[in-house]
Amino acid sequence: MSFYRNSVWFLKGLREYTKSGYQAAAQQFAPKDLDVDLSGRCFLITGANSGIGKATALEIAKRGGTIHLVCRNKERAERAKAEIVNEANNQEVYIHILDMSKPKMIWEFADKFQQANGKLNVLINNAGCMINQREMTADQLETNFATNTLGTYILTTALVPLLERCEDARVVTVSSGGMLVQKLNVDDLQFEKGVFDGTMAYAQNKRQQVVMTEQWATAHKGIHFSCMHPGWADTEAVRSSMPSFHEKMKNRLRTATQGADTVVWLAISSAAAQHPSGLFFQDRKPVSTHLFLAQTRTTPGEEEKLMKSLEEIATNHKPNTT
Repeated sequence: MSFYRNSVWFLKGLREYTKSGYQAAAQQFAPKDLDVDLSGRCFLITGANSGIGKATALEIAKRGGTIHLVCRNKERAERAKAEIVNEANNQEVYIHILDMSKPKMIWEFADKFQQANGKLNVLINNAGCMINQREMTADQLETNFATNTLGTYILTTALVPLLERCEDARVVTVSSGGMLVQKLNVDDLQFEKGVFDGTMAYAQNKRQQVVMTEQWATAHKGIHFSCMHPGWADTEAVRSSMPSFHEKMKNRLRTATQGADTVVWLAISSAAAQHPSGLFFQDRKPVSTHLFLAQTRTTPGEEEKLMKSLEEIATNHKPNTT
């Protein structure tokens, strides 16, 4: 089954996820969807100092939005901010240093952010990693899971009260079409069983993000949740974590701006908000979260178990306030 899933997915990717796939899809885009004045609207973007996160921040800043860049590295964040401010001619760009693999830091950041900011219109969960060897954080969490799944879960959960204060509040999570090759595995969230495969761990994390998005949409009716696949884009993350893939595909990869297009569209367009909350998008259209005959569907009980497990782990890693 894994051979079938991977083969079908790769052929699909060659048709749809490449630069030519984007160009074909873009012929159906409505340009006016992104003709939006974002003055006074507040956006928080994780992993915003490079790649799709930075491209997203730039496009939103060009339209007047207030940008909060959440980055792990201060020097790279400062460089990204300077470039965004200069190119967008927008001074409302702010930096927050945060490691998304550290739960206590995320809880503390979210609390401070809510105290300092009266509103948040859109949260964009973009930060992620693909570590190809099984590594544990100082909190004894597997690093990919801690960053991609638990970090996203905690930040979103913690910021829901602030988002709920705004009309047209949105949460956009940058997932991946790679999740199509994985069935949700709620019994091994941190990849303790079998041989570790960083690519498959990443794909499992991205499947978890899709399920989280669906569950959040049901739980929080006042916020529009969505997740998306950016396609195969030429970013620093792809170059460092998947060097052989990048070398083979580099002439067919999308630009970071093309990869970010649907993130921006989901974050700012009125057309995106007309779709039901909780969907998975590719090139501005909702698409299936499962490949044909791939046997990746799970039960409501399994999805509920994922959310309960994440709640328990997240709660156990809250800062000690006593």
